[in-house]
Amino acid sequence: MPQNSSPAQSPASCAVQVEPLRFDSGPQPFAIAEVPVETPVNVVYGTLPYAVMMASPADLEDFVVGFSLTEGIITGVEEIREIRVTPREDGIVVSVDLAPGRFREHLARRRNLSGRTSCGLCGVETLAELPVAERLSRSRSAVTPAAIRASLAALEGHQPLHRLTRAVHAAAWCDGEGKILAAREDVGRHNALDKLIGARLRAGHGTDDGFVLVTSRASFEMVEKAAIFGAGTLVSVSAPTSLAIERAKRLGLTLVSIARSDAAMLFTGTLAHEREAHTS
Repeated sequence: MPQNSSPAQSPASCAVQVEPLRFDSGPQPFAIAEVPVETPVNVVYGTLPYAVMMASPADLEDFVVGFSLTEGIITGVEEIREIRVTPREDGIVVSVDLAPGRFREHLARRRNLSGRTSCGLCGVETLAELPVAERLSRSRSAVTPAAIRASLAALEGHQPLHRLTRAVHAAAWCDGEGKILAAREDVGRHNALDKLIGARLRAGHGTDDGFVLVTSRASFEMVEKAAIFGAGTLVSVSAPTSLAIERAKRLGLTLVSIARSDAAMLFTGTLAHEREAHTS
C-alpha cells in the first residue's frame, strides 16, 4: 500500500498543573505533570463510519491497518488503497479507502459499532459472533527463555511516552534473540497491539522467528489479535485470563505471562532450550 502523507502528529502528551499530596505533611507547591493525550478516533471506511476508538493520536496509519486486519475487514495490507488522517476540534477522523471487492464484502458484513470501547466485543450481539482467529502463519522456531529475558530488559528503552507519563501500554515485536525490532505505545492496550501489527504489515515484515511482547495482561482479545497477525508466541507482563489461556491452547499459541526480569510463567505451548536454539 502507499505510504500516505498525513498532517503532523498531534502531541502524545500534554502538561497539566497538579497539587502534590504528602500524607505526613501540609500543602505542597503546585507542580507540572505530563499526561498522555487520549482522543476520539473515528475510523471510516469509504464514507461509512465504523467505530469510534479512544486512542493516543500517534501512529494512526499503523493503528488503522492493524485494526482493519484484526477486525477481519481486510486479509492483507494490499487491500487498503489509501489512508487519510484528518484532525478536527472534537477528535480525529481516519478515512480508509478499501479495494472495491473488499469494500463490497465489508458492506455485506458491516456491524453497528457506535460507541465501541476497543474491548473487541462491544458490537457483538450473540455468542456465535465471537471472533475466532484462523492460523494465517506461525513462527517456525520456538522462543527461548533468554530471548524473553533480553526483550524485557530492552523494553523500557522503547517506551518514551510511558517514561514521560507512566500511563500508557506498549506492544513490541521481538526477534529470535529478543531484540526489539518495532514497538508502539497507546493509552489502550488493544490499540498498542493494533499499531504494532499495522507497522509490521506496512513495512512488509512477516512473523517468522519472533514473538509479541505486551505490557498489559493477556486477555482473550490480545490472544486473538496476536493469532490473527500470525504470531506464534505472545509474552505479557501481566497475567492471562482463563479465556485467553483456552484460546491460546486452541490456536496453538505459546503464551508466556507474568514476565519479569528474573522469571515468567509458561501457560500454553513450549519454549526452546538454549541448546536446541543453537542447533536448530
